[in-house]
Amino acid sequence: MIEAVGLRKVYGKKVAVHDLSFTVRPGIVTGFLGPNGSGKSTTMRMVVGLDRPTAGHVLVDGKPFAQHHAPLSAVGALLDAKAVHTGRSARKHLQAMAATAGVPRRRVEEVIDLVGLREVAGKRAGGFSLGMGQRLGIASALLGDPSTVMFDEPVNGLDPDGILWIRNLMKDLAAQGRAVFVSSHLMSEMALTAQHLVVIGRGRLIADESVQSFVDRVQPRGVVVRTPQVAELTELVRAAGGTLRPIGDGSFDVRELSAERIGDAAAARGVALHELTTVKASLEEAFMELTAGAVEYQAHAGGAGAPTAAAPAPSTAVPSASGVDARPVREEVSR
Repeated sequence: MIEAVGLRKVYGKKVAVHDLSFTVRPGIVTGFLGPNGSGKSTTMRMVVGLDRPTAGHVLVDGKPFAQHHAPLSAVGALLDAKAVHTGRSARKHLQAMAATAGVPRRRVEEVIDLVGLREVAGKRAGGFSLGMGQRLGIASALLGDPSTVMFDEPVNGLDPDGILWIRNLMKDLAAQGRAVFVSSHLMSEMALTAQHLVVIGRGRLIADESVQSFVDRVQPRGVVVRTPQVAELTELVRAAGGTLRPIGDGSFDVRELSAERIGDAAAARGVALHELTTVKASLEEAFMELTAGAVEYQAHAGGAGAPTAAAPAPSTAVPSASGVDARPVREEVSR
């Protein structure tokens, strides 16, 4: 379980995260969404102590991550799958992590099988494809059998089979009672995987609610109606103050009227309806609409314009695939 309370992170004059509070509960997959530069990665780094909050705090199972005696059993984090010793094999990388954290060696073989790297476990990680590197990063995150799992863009580089695998893995981890916190820009995957969303923009909280509640904030896109009695449908829709346009296959997109009102009017006039479907916004459409005012980096139409804001201060610490870095915590930048 992750509890963030009043998190704030400032780099010089740049406020990366502003008064952010949310809870990631066990037993569900919580999606962490936001435009580029919204502060997602900074927030995830603060969870595992790689960035120190300027204000506020974050707890994992009731206490700061640094106070856990077995940190890999508290949080398994995939923040940067490339942060591995490229000269080591996948097995050696995991064995080194296990030895450092006091994890039994048999667990190494378990996670190798879990992520499907058995055939390449003896090969150098530096020669791995992007997808194989992601699987190794996920294996590293799961090595300590953690109660909380945190993934940043876990499907990056995976093929369709791999995407289906990680989707089901996250659901299985949540079903086991773990807290699963996943950041992704793939709205289609979040719609299929997450039950709850934490959405931020420019470091501020936009939404902390179920996926369905978030989507329902956006008005329905219209009603699809299909009927063999086109003339009668046209007449009743216009009489009720609606508009319609053909969309193929004898179907019409009706606006300004609800499905219930169309159905009642059609029944009253004896018009047969073969389809009556309310078209709701997708998660992607809801996200684009509700975060429109929080987009920090935006391309300009008609040319290669400059971004609307300067990039945040670069990181001086690189997380390992387990989310733990041996170097000191990054402090605020003095300017």
